[in-house]
Order: sequence, then C-alpha cells, then structure tokens
Amino acid sequence: MRPSHLFLGVLVAAVWGVNFTVIEIGLDHFPPLLFSALRFLAAALPAVFLVGRPKVAWKWIVAVGLVLGVAKFGLVFAGMDAGMPAGLSSLVLQIQAVFTAVIAAAVLGERPSRVRVLGMLVALAGIGVAAVDEGSSGPLGAFAMVVAAAAAWGVSNVLTRKASPPDALNFMVWVSTVPVLPLLGLSLLTEGASRDLAALRGLDWQGAGALLFVAWVSTVFGFGAWGWLLRRHPASTVAPFSLLVPVFGMSSAALFLGEPVTGLRWCAAVLLVGGVALASLTPRRRATRRDAASCVP
Repeated sequence: MRPSHLFLGVLVAAVWGVNFTVIEIGLDHFPPLLFSALRFLAAALPAVFLVGRPKVAWKWIVAVGLVLGVAKFGLVFAGMDAGMPAGLSSLVLQIQAVFTAVIAAAVLGERPSRVRVLGMLVALAGIGVAAVDEGSSGPLGAFAMVVAAAAAWGVSNVLTRKASPPDALNFMVWVSTVPVLPLLGLSLLTEGASRDLAALRGLDWQGAGALLFVAWVSTVFGFGAWGWLLRRHPASTVAPFSLLVPVFGMSSAALFLGEPVTGLRWCAAVLLVGGVALASLTPRRRATRRDAASCVP
C-alpha cells in the first residue's frame, strides 16, 4: 500500500473516531432522533443526484436503511443523549463484529474458526469490563442501547453482504434516503414537535457544523474514501484501519470533552480491540472485499 493510501486509511479511521465527539456536541443542539434524521437528509442531498442510479435491488436499500439508519443510529444517538460517553460508545460499538459473526453463522452458514470464536469471547470479556466501568459511573440503560445498536449493525452487515453492493458510496447515499421519514416520525412522536421546532429555530454555527460533519465528512467522505481503498486493495489490508476508530474516538473525547479514561476502560479497550482483531482479521477460506465494508460506522 502506498504511503498516500496508508494516510487515507488512517484519516478515515480518525474521521470516524472523532465523529463520536462531534455527535456529542450536536446532541447539545438537537434531540437525538431529529439529529439522526437530519444527518441522513444532509448525507442524501444533494449526493443522491450525483452518484447515479442504485446498483442493487431496492429491497436491500430499504432493509439496510431501516436496520442501519433507524435502529442502529437511532439507538446510538439516543444512548449517547441518555448519558453514554462518546469515547466509550466508539469502543462498545466494535462488538458489532461479534454480532456479525454470530448472525452470519446462523443466516449464511459461515462457520467461525476456533481462533474467531476465541476472539469473540475475548471481545465479550471486554464488553463485560466496559459494563462494569460504566455501571460504576453512568447509566446502564444508555450502555444497553449502544450494545443493542451494535447488534443492529451486525444485522445490517449481513444484509449488506447479501446485497453485495459494487459501489459503497452509491449504496450508502441511497441507503441514507430511507431513514429520514421514519426517524422524523419517531422524533415527532417521542421528542415532540415543539422541541424539534425549538432546535431548528435555535440552530447556530456549532450545531450546523456538527450536522455537516457527521453527514458530509463522516458519511459521504468516509464511505467514499473507504470504498475507494477497497477497490484498490484486498479487504484484509483495508479492514485493520477500522480498529483505529475507538483509539481516535476515546482520545478525541478525552481531549475535547474532558471524558476520563479509567484503568477499567483501557482494559476494556485492549480486550475488545484485540478480540475484534482476532474475530475479524483471521483469514477465511473465501475472503471478499465486501467483508471489510461491514467494518465501517
């Protein structure tokens, strides 16, 4: 891999890690479900007019849009709004690799090797340590929502494998069109029209900047650059960059939000990232480029 390609891989991981800190900032300006809806609206427009027609069947776009956009991101934003720290969220979401492996085994018949099973057990131990750390200082309900978001991400990963999109950016832009109305409807039902209107009327440069970052930088640029790398390098070369996401996530949250990084949290990080590395990066008999596409947030 060329130095410029290495730099791009690290840059994408940094963008996705810092994205959790930016989400935390955005949640100070928007209700969580409204924020998530606006994020997908801004990601879809005007990009949907520039990427061309969908390259996979609409059933896959709708399915991934509902599971990834509504369930996964709705739960992440709601969990963070309920008190889940940004840095810990970036770490806990990596358990999606375990959910993906378990669901793929049940649905696709993919049998994990002993090394992969060991990696999943190590990652689960990391989640246990993170739960103990969060339980001593924060709401476990918010922690559970982020774990549930990781499970939804695992389902969407398997759906994405079934869809086999040839163009990651095209797929993500069209997927982004699906969650907008469901999330807006849920926001009106649970957060209330008055709260949503107050957030929109009080929008300032900081809120707008957070929205544009999560929509254009994290989603459009992130997925576009990741897909560009996947078209030029094997999945086994690109996928390891995703393990840097919680490193940047925890570091940026500590630096910009003042979130403490306890000894238990570092222990959880080592176990979770190490376990995910074993579960995700051990070569399979038939590795495909789309496997690495399931590692992105």
